[in-house]
Amino acid sequence: MRVDRTVVIAAVGSVLCVVIVVMGAAGDVYTALGDSDPGRLTSLAFGLVRTLANAAATVTAGALAFGVFVVPAPPRRTQLTAHAYAAVRTASTAAMVWCAAATAAIVLSAADASGQTFSVALEHLGGLVSATEEPKAWICSAVAAAVVAVVARATLTWTTSVLVLLPALAGVLAPVIAGHVANGAWHDVATNAMAWHVPAAAVWIGSLVALRSYLRRPGSSVDVVLRRYHRLTAVCLVVLVLSGAVAGAVLTGPAGLHGGYVVLLLLKLFVCVLVLLLRARWGARRPLAAELVAVGLALGASTGLTHLVPPAWSRTRPSAQETVLGYELPDPPSAAELVLGWRFDLVLGLGAVLLAAAYVVAVLALRRRGDAWPVGRTAAWLLGCAVVLVVTSSGVGRYAAGMFSTHMVAHMSLNMLAPVLLVLGGPATLALRVLPAGPRWWVTALLHCRATRLLAHPAVAATTFVGSFYVLYFSGLFGAAMRLHWAHQLMNIHFLISGYVFFWLVIGVDRAPRALPHLARLGLLFSVMPFHAFFGVILMNKQTVIAEYFYRTLDLTWVPDLLTDQRLGGGIAWATGEIPMLVVVLALLRQWAVADRREAVRFDRATDTGHDDRLAAYNAMLAELSGRKN
Repeated sequence: MRVDRTVVIAAVGSVLCVVIVVMGAAGDVYTALGDSDPGRLTSLAFGLVRTLANAAATVTAGALAFGVFVVPAPPRRTQLTAHAYAAVRTASTAAMVWCAAATAAIVLSAADASGQTFSVALEHLGGLVSATEEPKAWICSAVAAAVVAVVARATLTWTTSVLVLLPALAGVLAPVIAGHVANGAWHDVATNAMAWHVPAAAVWIGSLVALRSYLRRPGSSVDVVLRRYHRLTAVCLVVLVLSGAVAGAVLTGPAGLHGGYVVLLLLKLFVCVLVLLLRARWGARRPLAAELVAVGLALGASTGLTHLVPPAWSRTRPSAQETVLGYELPDPPSAAELVLGWRFDLVLGLGAVLLAAAYVVAVLALRRRGDAWPVGRTAAWLLGCAVVLVVTSSGVGRYAAGMFSTHMVAHMSLNMLAPVLLVLGGPATLALRVLPAGPRWWVTALLHCRATRLLAHPAVAATTFVGSFYVLYFSGLFGAAMRLHWAHQLMNIHFLISGYVFFWLVIGVDRAPRALPHLARLGLLFSVMPFHAFFGVILMNKQTVIAEYFYRTLDLTWVPDLLTDQRLGGGIAWATGEIPMLVVVLALLRQWAVADRREAVRFDRATDTGHDDRLAAYNAMLAELSGRKN
């Protein structure tokens, strides 16, 4: 089962060969972009450094995923096993290389984007970084790598290893979503596709490297590890093929199905399909050597694609709306357009569909086992997923990116309506009843870890829920986030998560890390309601336009008065926020009544049997006082 070193050399060689050939044969790719040529040496150095950074980043993320999800963990233990710790240490070492390469890529990407040599770019680095997006992305990548390197080196626990996987995946994704996919028409779809594509590639490649290290010193669970690796990476390969095809179709277009860009794209997709076919033919063990070579070809092709100019860019010059949004909004929103004008969101929209499907599958599994699950919880969860799908993928989602009033409809739905419905679905309780022992332990550990307890602290949850309104809209963050599609997506995700955590504490079916009495929950809810209403009032009376530069850039001629549209958005925020709050109050009062009824039944049953814990405690206290007096 050991992989020969010649295979590793062949994999590394395939990476370098593809990169060098592409960089040499690409010719002048800067004129088409309107940039100056920084020179062949700078261009080649950036390509090699970017390849090294991407390879180290994928090994980091994948090794972490291997250590926490593939290597079996002892039941009811948070400490890493020896093999899991080895995988996490591999991730830490790779993160050090990643940090060094990403730091070098900051200067090289600035030189590549500005058409300057390395020395000139280093001299004017501050101005070049502020003027271009890709160097900023490499800064984020380097910071993420440094955090992962330090934390992964020091940690011995499973929960910390899982949590550090989040900045690792974010650091891998940052340079990609700031590159070619973030520009031109349909860049919103391409960016969303890369949000699935890049993490899947990182988990596949890094898990393969970690598996090779594991097989050099196998333990008693080799078959279990291989089976888990096979399942995890098979899903990753399917995601790679589908998301890569979507992003490739956007960046090539119907008229660009020729040339080196398409050749590299097809090579990358063919490699992934080939690995799936080899596994189906030979199983999970034998194709490991072939997978290493395939990894080299895929990494080299990915680096080549980031260097070449996408064919879609050379056909037509995108308009201002396509440059900012990815699509046109030529007409005002009508009822038919809001209902039928769908543009499917591959992140939140697809996520809502997958979560709804997973919930239904879990409920059906419970029923096949003979267990019951309340219909109301299922209906609440499905309605919450439907709200997320509609406000992100229908005409509401399309116009929310260009109109402040429609954006406020989406904001209120994601922050207040959808979370209320989702927490009433009790997903964690359902997962704990359905999942097998290993994944059930994962859910339990994450629900009770320190990070969850901090986020679910009533003060933190309430401050985040309410304070986000004021910090986002009354500073420059909103305008900056709307200009970038990935930042807009992060903003929507923040709305959804902050609302979910707050309403989880107030009316959630799942038990929170800090269980609050019903009176405290009601007080927590009433404490935030005035701040929410006051936010809507401020918007309705504000005399300046929020994110005015962004909306002026879109130049939507059918929105003649931006201030009027903003005040309409304030009215929507004030009016629509009260309806979910009323639903929450009614749900909380009902839960309170049910809890009191159960307590009364329990007390009556204990009294009838002569075993009243409170009466026994009272008698014990009297006996103790009598003994002290005597």
